[in-house]
Amino acid sequence: MLNKPVGYVTTVKDQRPERKTVMDLLKDVGERIYPVGRLDYNTEGLLLLTNDGDFTYAVTHPAHETKKQYEVYVSGIVSHKTAEKLEKGVIIDGKKTAPAKVEIVAHKANSSIILITIHEGRNRQVRKMCSVVGHPVITLKRKSVGSLKLGNLPLGKWRHLTPEEVKAVVENK
Repeated sequence: MLNKPVGYVTTVKDQRPERKTVMDLLKDVGERIYPVGRLDYNTEGLLLLTNDGDFTYAVTHPAHETKKQYEVYVSGIVSHKTAEKLEKGVIIDGKKTAPAKVEIVAHKANSSIILITIHEGRNRQVRKMCSVVGHPVITLKRKSVGSLKLGNLPLGKWRHLTPEEVKAVVENK
């Protein structure tokens, strides 16, 4: 589990050598691993890495519907009506999103913090969902994947999962 900072590409090797990859944060792991899914360059938070194909399948295959929760800081005041739209699904890239869980956490001066939980993994999905309803994302942070929570893992740091955590993810609990 890595707490990925903004400014890193989620790939093992990037075709543009000037860009930093998440592997630059994992030089001390000691074995060959690869990212499980993606977080875009401007998103921070929980990223899983592994060398286990079964684990990757358990986390990423759509049939497992692994839930991912994001803390989203958006422009504008998100209303309950807008949150309901997101929960029911919105059209992005010509296709309706699966139902989501949305919680309005706080309103600030012309901005809001919301938690969005989804089980799909479409490209830049949360950013596109928020944009469609008129609330562009200011910052985006993935807080959990399945039962795994980012907790207080420092930004840019990583830790091994416990055997119990791996089992819970594979069993989708």
